[in-house]
Amino acid sequence: MLRKGDKPQHLWLPTAAGDQRLSDIQNSRDHRNINIDKVGVKNIRYPVTVLDRAHGGQHTVASINMFVNLPKEFKGTHMSRFIEILNEHHGEIHIRNFATILETMKNRLQAESAHLEVTFPYFIKKQSPVSDASGLMEYGCRLVGSLSADRGHDLVAQVSVPITTVCPCSKEISEFGAHNQRGVVRLAVRFERFVWLEELIQFVEKEASCDVYSVLKRPDEKYVTEKAHDNPKFVEDVVRDIASRLEEDPNITWYSVDAENFESIHNHSAYAFIERYKGNFSASDDDPPEKT
Repeated sequence: MLRKGDKPQHLWLPTAAGDQRLSDIQNSRDHRNINIDKVGVKNIRYPVTVLDRAHGGQHTVASINMFVNLPKEFKGTHMSRFIEILNEHHGEIHIRNFATILETMKNRLQAESAHLEVTFPYFIKKQSPVSDASGLMEYGCRLVGSLSADRGHDLVAQVSVPITTVCPCSKEISEFGAHNQRGVVRLAVRFERFVWLEELIQFVEKEASCDVYSVLKRPDEKYVTEKAHDNPKFVEDVVRDIASRLEEDPNITWYSVDAENFESIHNHSAYAFIERYKGNFSASDDDPPEKT
């Protein structure tokens, strides 16, 4: 609300009848003296093209959040500018140009910090282990970037990967068989050099009792069942094994990994989580993204 004596900014809008003066309330002064950390637009469903290691690019549909900070002096931000920036970059939203988009947001909206979150399904053609039957596997992916004057650029890549696990305890105490379940692993990383989403997915799948496939013939079912049975793992084993691989990768500077098993014989899920900072990256840097 404008106080008595305050005058809103004005915009000039050209029309057929001549210039028309319109009030720009967003740029008017706010007297509550409170900075806003993030203001912008959420849950924009938008077609995007992301980098695909096998094919160069992949078309998908993302849910996008775009925010900037708002100084205490201003009443509001210009929401339409977020959409304009998105329209300018919709064919080029990927890890390599996140910094460019964030710079554009920060400059166009005259902000001190900018934040961009892009969540999307990613599909990889995957062949079954014996019959080579092909099918598309869906993986949930998320890119979270920020830019600020004091902390510079920050980018986190995250993947959600379905897995199969067999319970080691069940196998040990049973005379035959063991209970198994499907689970999901969420892996998020910060990195020095470019990293493919496919690489992150492989980090996870190699440490499961067995992969999950979209198409399996009977010989494939026999193979995956026996492979999982010979490779039993708790959720604790899964996150520790993935963490061990990440610790050996000098490109990874920070990671978080969690595993959730949707138990087949219990009325609950089993869960484990690890977060680690590596090298010169410290806990004083930007907080990691919320898990989704």
